[in-house]
Amino acid sequence: MIYRKATFADVEAIQKIVNAYAEQGLMLARARNILYESLRDFIIAEEDGEILGVGALHMVWDELAEIRALAVAPNVTKSGVGRNIVLGLIEEAKQLGVKTVFALTYQPGFFAKLGFSEQPKERLSHKVWKECINCAKFPNCDEIAMVKEL
Repeated sequence: MIYRKATFADVEAIQKIVNAYAEQGLMLARARNILYESLRDFIIAEEDGEILGVGALHMVWDELAEIRALAVAPNVTKSGVGRNIVLGLIEEAKQLGVKTVFALTYQPGFFAKLGFSEQPKERLSHKVWKECINCAKFPNCDEIAMVKEL
């Protein structure tokens, strides 16, 4: 398995894997234009030319970043791909000087195993919510905030 930064050639595959979970109500969908705009945020897990996992590190505010759009192909769940993506994103966050990472998720148990703790969403910086206005679930967000101090 190779873990690398995403390129333009990956956008269609990123959208496919993320939106497959979104259709099941397990995560939020991502429009292609948003993926292009945030392409530099993404890490890809690839094996034999096939993208098997994706995840993004999005800078939010001073020393605060979000892990988002984490998705793994169904045939490799529970194989460590998602874990390795998150660990790679955390390492990138540390290199950038991020002090706190968070994820808004429907899978809190996964993040808890990686040292994240559940926090009330209201404790997060107001800067976190600037993109929520575009979400279909706004203002009734049902995601769980998981936070990790670096």
